[in-house]
Amino acid sequence: MSKQNGSTGSVVHVGTASRSYDVRIGAGTLSELGSVARKIGCERACVITETNVGPLYATAAEDSLCEAGIEVADRLTFIAGEPSKDLATLGTLLEGLAERELTRDDLVIAVGGGVTGDIAGLAAALYLRGIRVIQVPTSLLAMVDSSVGGKTAIDLSAGKNLAGAFWQPSAVVADVRCLASVPHALFVDSCGEVIKHAVLADATLLDELTLTPLSDAALDEQLLTRVVTRNIVIKRDVVAADEREHGLRQTLNLGHTIGHAIEAASDFALGHGSCVAAGLCIMARAAACKGWCARETCERIVRCVAAHGLPTGSDLESDLLLHYMAHDKKRHGDSVNIVVPAEIGRAEVRRVSLGELRELVALGCEGEKR
Repeated sequence: MSKQNGSTGSVVHVGTASRSYDVRIGAGTLSELGSVARKIGCERACVITETNVGPLYATAAEDSLCEAGIEVADRLTFIAGEPSKDLATLGTLLEGLAERELTRDDLVIAVGGGVTGDIAGLAAALYLRGIRVIQVPTSLLAMVDSSVGGKTAIDLSAGKNLAGAFWQPSAVVADVRCLASVPHALFVDSCGEVIKHAVLADATLLDELTLTPLSDAALDEQLLTRVVTRNIVIKRDVVAADEREHGLRQTLNLGHTIGHAIEAASDFALGHGSCVAAGLCIMARAAACKGWCARETCERIVRCVAAHGLPTGSDLESDLLLHYMAHDKKRHGDSVNIVVPAEIGRAEVRRVSLGELRELVALGCEGEKR
């Protein structure tokens, strides 16, 4: 359940087998970071951030920690962008934590978007075989998706998120006021994951988003708090039932198998949310062609994606996409698990051969051109 946090926010409790924690969502919650860390039982913390977000919010995070009587060991900053989500940056962060002599009683504070949350979370998971981390997401994509659920990872040359660990945070503090500094294009891109969650679990939300695209809305703090909270509840329910992606949690990969391939094939020139949106539409068209979902289901998905100004397909060659999908972490031998939108509010996991996957991509991409 989510509960109200004063008049401007809410708290969603996440319970998993490995750790339970609260996600605080609202306007101005960054100022509560110190009290959240204090309740966890922390005396010392190290902030990990990147070059774009750090100058905007790291000082506020550190001030909140200090006001709560928590020593800030230091701030570790890496170069912003997906290319930094690699082994070299991870090694630098691990060495930085060791040089500052953090112990298992201390905390990592991840301040930034999805890249920061992924790599700082993985550094926390690996250092001393695991120290606690608080996720402070500053992008819409990170708030509604990557900060919750405990997936941490870096990219390898063979593909995205191929090296990682499940490491649940000890808390998440999502301040929707941070979204005011997010470039409009990045905010629009992040709507891809919001649409994905609506397709998975909330037909009413999908209709609302189609009629009033989040990408067109002013930075209404109450609206953002409500939408972010609903997304987190959707993801929480899935993660609580299947923490390590053995079954139900695989449905959260809706749009991702093809989306990750588009992302890698374009050398990350296209944002993650845009790639997920394109992958979602391609899979919906293919599923409609195969009779796995109604044509109306596909059309509702495409309408919502188009209403947000996100791509509904890809011009990349099917063979190139298949090359990257063949290296996807969801591959099992000569087959791959895919997620199909059976209807709005329900998705199915299907295992298909690489040959069948090639057919699906061709069907989905050709359908977009008609």
